[in-house]
Amino acid sequence: MADSDCLEAVGAIIREVCGISGLQPDQDFYDAGVTSVQALPLLMELEDRFEVAIPDDRFIAVRNTRALCAVIAEIKTGSNAA
Repeated sequence: MADSDCLEAVGAIIREVCGISGLQPDQDFYDAGVTSVQALPLLMELEDRFEVAIPDDRFIAVRNTRALCAVIAEIKTGSNAA
């Protein structure tokens, strides 16, 4: 999946699950209004849509869609980079 495709897909999932629209790729999604209560359903939806298992510590560490796409790409390619 191309980076722009991932950014678009993750943005759509955040809109769908958390009701946050207009999020920029480098914008902190928690500052934009994503709550800790929404984080688990968001994680579950991302894992389902991208067919990956995102470790909790990796998910907690990322704060924007660009970083989240990087984690998803790393998991899909088998890279252990943070």
